Amino acid sequence: MPPVLADILAALCLPALLAVAVLARGRARARARGTAQAAELAQLRAGRKELERTSCTDALTGVWNYRYLQLALDREVARCKRRPAERVLAVLLLEIDGFVEIRREHGYQRAGAVLRDLAQRLAMEVREEDVFGRYGGEEFLVLLPDTGEAGARTVADRLAWTVRRHPLALPSVPVLADEGGALPGNGLSARVGIGLLPQDGSHAALLLRAADKSLTAERQPADTQGKLESSV
Repeated sequence: MPPVLADILAALCLPALLAVAVLARGRARARARGTAQAAELAQLRAGRKELERTSCTDALTGVWNYRYLQLALDREVARCKRRPAERVLAVLLLEIDGFVEIRREHGYQRAGAVLRDLAQRLAMEVREEDVFGRYGGEEFLVLLPDTGEAGARTVADRLAWTVRRHPLALPSVPVLADEGGALPGNGLSARVGIGLLPQDGSHAALLLRAADKSLTAERQPADTQGKLESSV
């Protein structure tokens, strides 16, 4: 090819080659921006998810808080209403006694740590589909989907046993197994009230009222016994 013709072809091709290079660089920058935006969006979503989780978690115990329990109970009641002939629901209201003495002897910070440890242990006693959270103070609420009265009482007994037997992280109260391998009591006690759907109603407020009424009935024998002992 004559030199002049080669120079002409090179002059004609150079703008096209430059345009291709510029386009390639633009595409690379666009891909980099897209990757950075995707990473930022994923980070924002993760932050929002963590914020939502934190807003629904009890700060002291790390289990679900009162707000989440209310939402979860409304959700479970609505689910039962969609298939009323097949769905049942049990609500347990667990009340723990004995923390007054722990706070008096060890202080609020140590008592809070003990309550957190115990709450985490109790949360392990329910199924993955169940909901366990702090209702307030030393009261916890448990939602048991697809669970009737017999199953609810079994879970209630297991939770109460765990409260009485769980080793407490207190330096002056070592909990050691006896010769038979059984753990002695730790000074705590628990009562459980039960509300059942549909027996006690098909509304969240009715179930909570039934569980609280059942818990009150559980309190009365112990209170009556204490009065009798004090009068002797």
